[in-house]
Amino acid sequence: MALINSKYFFTSLIILVALFGVGVEGTVHKVGDSSGWTMMGVDYQAWASSRTFQVGDSLLFEYNNEFHDVTEVTPHDFELCDQSNPLAKYQTGSDTVTLTKPGFQHFICGVPGHCDIGQKLDILIFPASLGPVAAPVPGPARSPSSSMSPSPSPFADSPTNAPQFQMGPSPL
Repeated sequence: MALINSKYFFTSLIILVALFGVGVEGTVHKVGDSSGWTMMGVDYQAWASSRTFQVGDSLLFEYNNEFHDVTEVTPHDFELCDQSNPLAKYQTGSDTVTLTKPGFQHFICGVPGHCDIGQKLDILIFPASLGPVAAPVPGPARSPSSSMSPSPSPFADSPTNAPQFQMGPSPL
């Protein structure tokens, strides 16, 4: 019996790997494209609005670190271009920031005056997408007195105590 259960475990594992992928990396967005992170010639609001950012993606900031930095700030400090209380500060000239949670993230250049003339970026990060395939979700509990017949299992010869799944709506 243990051999049969392990067979279904590994079959289920293979199906889950196929649905979710393993080690799938998100998109790398080079901030400002070929211009990079600079205070001249890039409209970062327009740049960001032409892209979709998701959890797992990353931002690549490339810039001359003798003249610029990347400072992550709160929404309030973003509006004021205030770099005095950074959430994070990057100064290498080639910094990758991985987007780890949905919501807004705000970046400015912390060099005085640069943010004020437009070297600032705010982005909206969406939850990671599973694409056209929905995530498996546990099915509803069935009562023994239910008049509905159970839905067929994707594994016709699976034990009756095996977990059953149904496809649910996409998380987006």
